[in-house]
Amino acid sequence: MAESSSKTSWADDVQEAEMTRAAESSNQTAAEEQKHSELVQNEHDVNVTLADMQADPNSPLYSIKSFQELGLSDELQQGLILMRFSRPSKIQERALPLLMKDPPTNLIGQSQSGTGKTAAFVLAMLSRVDLTRNVPQGLCLAPSRELARQILAVFDNMGSFAKVTTQFAVPLAVERGKTIDAQIVVGTPGTVLDCIKRRVLPTRDIRMICLDEADNMLDQQGLGDQCFRVKAMMPKDIQVLLFSATFPQKVIEYADRFAPNANKLTLKQEELTVDGIKQLYIDCEGDEEKYEIIKKLYELMVIGQSVIFVKKRENANELHRRMTADGHAVSSLHGAFDGNERDKVIDDFRFGRTKVLISTNVIARGIDVASVSLVVNYDLPTLPDHVTPDFETYLHRIGRTGRFGRVGASVSFVTDRTSWQQMDAIQRHFNCTMTRIDTSDWITAAKHIRTILKSGKSAAASSEQFMGVGSGN
Repeated sequence: MAESSSKTSWADDVQEAEMTRAAESSNQTAAEEQKHSELVQNEHDVNVTLADMQADPNSPLYSIKSFQELGLSDELQQGLILMRFSRPSKIQERALPLLMKDPPTNLIGQSQSGTGKTAAFVLAMLSRVDLTRNVPQGLCLAPSRELARQILAVFDNMGSFAKVTTQFAVPLAVERGKTIDAQIVVGTPGTVLDCIKRRVLPTRDIRMICLDEADNMLDQQGLGDQCFRVKAMMPKDIQVLLFSATFPQKVIEYADRFAPNANKLTLKQEELTVDGIKQLYIDCEGDEEKYEIIKKLYELMVIGQSVIFVKKRENANELHRRMTADGHAVSSLHGAFDGNERDKVIDDFRFGRTKVLISTNVIARGIDVASVSLVVNYDLPTLPDHVTPDFETYLHRIGRTGRFGRVGASVSFVTDRTSWQQMDAIQRHFNCTMTRIDTSDWITAAKHIRTILKSGKSAAASSEQFMGVGSGN
């Protein structure tokens, strides 16, 4: 950054043009800001579209205010208490009656990260398990080993008093030649498909299949094909659940094919940004200054826990090497790590043994670590052309903080006109405003960020009391 705050850069020039345009249409801008304010205030409202067009989506039959209304077994009630759930979140209020009603119906659920989607489908699946039968009855698919492990932990915790049996189905986790008889199976599509093909995973008694981060699963060519092939091997009357924080328009057709005649819970696009996350950006004059700023940010990143997102595994390795050489304790994670290494890195981070994690998008989706208070977009996420901003990935990345109503912050680095345009496109897409941090006065900048992060710690206690901790996405 410039030594004096009076010095301008390319970003300042672009910003001046934006400010001039905004001044010329101030009335329109004010109206848009008021609209955004209203959207944020109502961000947790859930829109319900029922497959039965004759039914009233606003009927009390399709909403609950307490878990007791669901008629759960005593064992599942104890599981909720164990996880410190006292009342359902907004998505759970609307999703659970639809998930658990008979006859079973398909459901596509979309809600912000950290609002309780995982707990909703886990509770619904557990409620349908026949505990007298030691056969697979529920199947959950996730796009990564890390997310599958997290979901499995929610099943194990919530179903612990009911003694529901579970099986982890990822590479090297299934004993060769042994038939799976666990009542709930959680895994990645490729391994699950292989288990079915080898006839070690019987499917005739599976009643429910759930795809978490479904938009990502159905949109990726390899994963999407595997998911459809897995579903084709399930009973014809299976209940299908699709959950994600985002469902871009290009994926809706696949979702409708995978879960036909589904009830739908959705949010408007503008409502997808998380009000509890303060979105900031820093203007850097190149990659070297970007590295100097991340070193300065380190003292703030360890107030809670932080994730630094980079675009490629080579970037993760290099940033990890440099920061470690400069005396900063950081860990890193990407797809080249083997399963055991990935598990250890995530466990160390989840349990607070490490404070700062450098990662590719492998943990951008679904991973829930309650203490994450800061997300850094060291590299802004882009589509494969490396130019077009990836809006869904940006939303999932920043959703690693601000979990369950806590306050968190995201900081995005911009280094040139292209990255500024990418950031500006993200703001326009989500109708949000990122605040520029002037690093020419680092003491003031650090104080600003520190205040945001500390306010998140005070909000955490009340959030945990109502939502529970470690309850997933």
